[in-house]
Amino acid sequence: MNLILFGPPGAGKGTQAKHLVNKLQGFQMSTGDMLRDEINKNSDIGKEIVNDMNDGRFIDDRIVNKLIEKTIFDPQKKNKLIFDGYPRSLSQAKNLDLLMDASNQKIDFIFFLNVDKNTIIERIKKRKLLEKRSDDELNTILKRYDTYMETTKPVLDFYSKNPNFYEIDGTLKIDQITAKIDTFLNV
Repeated sequence: MNLILFGPPGAGKGTQAKHLVNKLQGFQMSTGDMLRDEINKNSDIGKEIVNDMNDGRFIDDRIVNKLIEKTIFDPQKKNKLIFDGYPRSLSQAKNLDLLMDASNQKIDFIFFLNVDKNTIIERIKKRKLLEKRSDDELNTILKRYDTYMETTKPVLDFYSKNPNFYEIDGTLKIDQITAKIDTFLNV
């Protein structure tokens, strides 16, 4: 089973992805983790990513698509993918469809965690204290949220027409969101 979790930064995608990885014996495809890994390696791609992240911009689709392609075609991960934060743009969504077709896979469930801006700000302030992430500065948070809402609206429109699309109130408590997702998955 392959599924997508998407929503604004701080919506709880990573938390839910970790739960689903354990429950479904899947593999989390966190573009955020992949990008931070490139930054930690101090690679050329990592340096490019840092500039975009610190400015609150999304990372170029070319970079993100390249990072996930290898994982999609990994035979050990086939039909066990949990996309966390990908796709974020319409071109990424279309690229994902092409990659899934090329790898003879499909997306079984799409979950949109819908969360308002004020809740996001409070969550990310807490996360900054706990996780010490460099991309969790208040100005960066606000830019990332606004960029997300602008860029991801077409993705929401693209996926919301699918019968396997589910919008979930992301302001609920973690265990309530988990229970809703589990209900849809029938697990």
